[in-house]
Amino acid sequence: MARMMKIAIVDDEQDMRQSISQWLALSGFDTVTYPSAEEALKVIGADWPGVVVSDIKMPGMDGMQFLKKLMSVDSGLPVIMITGHGDVPMAVEAMRVGAYDFLEKPFNPDRMTELAKRATQARRMTLDNRALRRELADGTTLMKKLIGNSPAMERLREDILDLGQADGHVLIDGETGTGKTLVAHALHAVGPRAGKKFVVVSCAAFAEEMLGKRLFGPMEEGGQIPLVEEARGGTLVLEDVEALSHALQSRLLTFINDQGTPAETRIIAICNDHEQGHTVEDALRPDLYYRLAALKIMLPPLRSRGEDILVLFTRLSEQFAEEYGCEAPQVTAQEAAQLLQAPWPGNVRQLINVAERAVLQNRRGTGSIASLLMSENEEADQTMTTEGKPLKEYVESFEKMLIDNTMRRHRGSITAVMEELCLPRRTLNEKMAKYGLQRQDYL
Repeated sequence: MARMMKIAIVDDEQDMRQSISQWLALSGFDTVTYPSAEEALKVIGADWPGVVVSDIKMPGMDGMQFLKKLMSVDSGLPVIMITGHGDVPMAVEAMRVGAYDFLEKPFNPDRMTELAKRATQARRMTLDNRALRRELADGTTLMKKLIGNSPAMERLREDILDLGQADGHVLIDGETGTGKTLVAHALHAVGPRAGKKFVVVSCAAFAEEMLGKRLFGPMEEGGQIPLVEEARGGTLVLEDVEALSHALQSRLLTFINDQGTPAETRIIAICNDHEQGHTVEDALRPDLYYRLAALKIMLPPLRSRGEDILVLFTRLSEQFAEEYGCEAPQVTAQEAAQLLQAPWPGNVRQLINVAERAVLQNRRGTGSIASLLMSENEEADQTMTTEGKPLKEYVESFEKMLIDNTMRRHRGSITAVMEELCLPRRTLNEKMAKYGLQRQDYL
């Protein structure tokens, strides 16, 4: 459900406050009124879910002082200033300070409604973008699919936050099944184009002539508009970019060059071809490659992510268990070691398949995770291997997974976890501290 935006009306004249509040309430807005800037500041802080409408001329803290204070608290808060006759120069100064817009008395109520609609839309987009950034920054998100505490995943989240705010085009590379399209979504969601068009096309899904028409036109009479137009101002994601013919590469390069800097439409190119000895740089003409790879993200293979494998398997199996109305399988120490040792040529996509099959097996009361992995490995490319790890690392990964699962199952009840795992409180506390597990995360 969309967040309900509030409109705070700040004016020392009661009649003006009430008339603006009544009009906006009739227009469907949730309004709240304050007789002074001082009173409003007791409530309005950073991430306040709404916009502010304020008079400029007020006793005590006037509208300009109020605006400056609000901008210091949250520079993304839309503030609509109301000015009297002859105060237009002051209103222009307010716009310079950071006001969203201004209305001169006597103002048209419909104009007020229109401004309020645009301001609340802008505020909603700002708050949603901040929420996504926070979620990505602490790993709880977007995409809860971007979970994991391995160094590789921490670097990936940092890269997404940094490159999402940049203007350049991006090339995303990595093995099949590592989540490249998901990362493209994240880059769009945390950047200045969030809320604008996000268009995805697979360059390998169409014949050359059809792909050219879909990307650049001309389209059939009354048909869809070309994707470069549909994505204008937003993000165009080209999956399987290595499948572009030389002719279409030339047209894409022309489109990129014609946009200038900064680009109106951001291109995110995704490479999915990983035949041995073949790279995206080999497939693209050099001038196009260097334009697309100005910013580059390389996704880590699952086998390099250590205990993230166990965390992901646990989360996925619990989600499937809830979906199928059954219990998630309990992972033994041997199975945990096998999950960590598996080569995972299909990466996260393969792990998703294994987790779902493990849940279905568990529902029937047959099979084991070990048998699934053996079957997967027989089907997989046996040339792909994973490095062995010291026994201590396997033991610690399993121990962390076991405590984490038990804490979540008992919703943070230390007593219940102590009883189930037969651990004294001090030992449990020490192990939780060692693995970065905090009780409040499970409550």
